[in-house]
Formats: sequence, structure tokens, C-alpha cells
Amino acid sequence: MPSLCGDPDIKTKPMLHYAVLWFLLPFLFSCQNESSETTASKTVPTVLRMPEPLSEDVIEEIPARALLMTERAFVRVAKQVTPAVVNISTVHFVRHPDRDASEKQGFLKDFLDEMFEPTPRRQFKEKSLGSGFIISKSGFILTNRHVISDADQITIRLSDRREFIGEIISKDDERDLAVIKIPPQEDLPVALLGDSSQIEVGEWAIAIGNPFGLDRTVTVGVISATGRNRLGLPDEGAFLQTDASINFGNSGGPLLNVAGQVIGINTAIMASGQGIGFAIPIDAVKQIIKDWVDDDLSLAGRASHAS
Repeated sequence: MPSLCGDPDIKTKPMLHYAVLWFLLPFLFSCQNESSETTASKTVPTVLRMPEPLSEDVIEEIPARALLMTERAFVRVAKQVTPAVVNISTVHFVRHPDRDASEKQGFLKDFLDEMFEPTPRRQFKEKSLGSGFIISKSGFILTNRHVISDADQITIRLSDRREFIGEIISKDDERDLAVIKIPPQEDLPVALLGDSSQIEVGEWAIAIGNPFGLDRTVTVGVISATGRNRLGLPDEGAFLQTDASINFGNSGGPLLNVAGQVIGINTAIMASGQGIGFAIPIDAVKQIIKDWVDDDLSLAGRASHAS
């Protein structure tokens, strides 16, 4: 008869159950942790941290640096090219006929000539000012034709105040171009001719010239338009338009990019408006200049009248 207290099966079975449970307990906890981590990784989204906001000092410093770099570019161009820009002054001698010459005809004229000595014809000077820039150490200077139109005498003044009498080498009335020559000088600064074919609207434009006789004035703007024509000028080619200030006396001076390369020849202004100037693209005249100037030009790898 079975015994409730002395039966050996009652004692050994619980012990066996405890042993198996103790053996499996670590595995059960391990599986539970892995399951929890897997579930958490699937259900909890990854939180991305936003970058720290810039301080006010840094925000103010960024545009300040950009402005400073732009400013330094303008200063560099002015220092580099201004010495190559020249002041061109011309003199035209105007001779007036005798005031009463039309009335002195035939017998009356002969009689008066015998009674009085003929009055010498009066003469006075007409002066004009313009700009130009040196394109060769041999002394060649590029400018507009209208700057030296009808000139009887041309005086070229360099940035160091040296003056020379200029000689007209060639001129093109249709394209409004002229090349003048002064004696060769070893220390002549030369302007670098750039590339006007790749110019885009909005690019910086720098004009240097002698407006109203104010030597080597530098003004800054942008390229407002390209391919301007039908302006009523002798040259109906495509002009560059800029809002860099161009005034009377700027004609013949260079229009430059921020690399200091000549991209145009300042030629005309819109007299009825402000900030509307026009320049002949330098690429349109390079071949003409080469035909006129038997010399090496400084070319870059890649430009109503204002006088």
C-alpha cells in the first residue's frame, strides 16, 4: 500500500523538476532579453540629433568674410590695371574764315584789300579728354576713334605723370576703334585682354577711366545685358551693357572682370538715364588689333559717347 510519507517517488520527482528548471532558467531569461531588444529595435524609431544652431557671432562673420573677399578683389584689380590706363587729351585747331569774306567780291574786294591789310584768319583750340589703355610694351594704346577724332595734337599722360605725344597708327570709324603709339618704354604696364564670349549677366564689371578729367577713376557694377544693338551708334555690333558708372571722359577706357582682365572698351552712355553704359566686347576687336599691331599682345585664356 502506498505510503504518503515514505514513498520514494514523491521525493525524487520534485527534485528532478527543480533541477531541470534551474538548468533552463538562464536560457529562458536570455531568450526573453533578445526578444525584448528585437522588439524594441523594431518599434522604437531612431532619433536624429539636430545640429547645434550657429551663434550670432558666426552668422555675422560669414557675410563679412564674403564681403571682405569681394572688396579685396576690387582693390587687387585697381592696383593691377590702373597703371596701364592713360589719360588722352587732344587739341583741334579751328580756323575761322574772314567774317566779311562773303561780302568782299570782285572789284570791292580788290579795292578793300588795297586800302587795308587783310585780317588774318582767327584760330582757337578745341580740347577734349578721353581714356585709353596700354596693350603692348612697345607703346601701343587702344582707345575709341571718337576720342581722337579730328585731333591735331594728342598728348598721352601715364599714371606716373610722364607725358608723350601720341601718334595715330590706325583707326576704324565703323567700329569706333583707334590705336595710338608712344615711344617704347621698358617699364610700361600692360593691360591683359580677357575673353568676353563667356560673360553672363550679373557678373561683376569694373570700369577705369578719366571722367571729367579725374584721372583713373574706378567704378564698380555688374553686366546688365549682353548683345545690345540698335543703339544709334556708328558701330551697330553687339555691346555689353553695364551699370558701372561711365561718364564723359571714360570713353576708350577698359571694362574689366574681377580677374583684372579687359572684357570691353567703354564707349557710350545713355544720356537720358543713369547707370546705363555700353562697352565694345573685347573679342569683337581682337583680330582688328592684331592686324594693326605687329607685336605680341597680352591675352588671357578666357569686354551718346562718353567723351
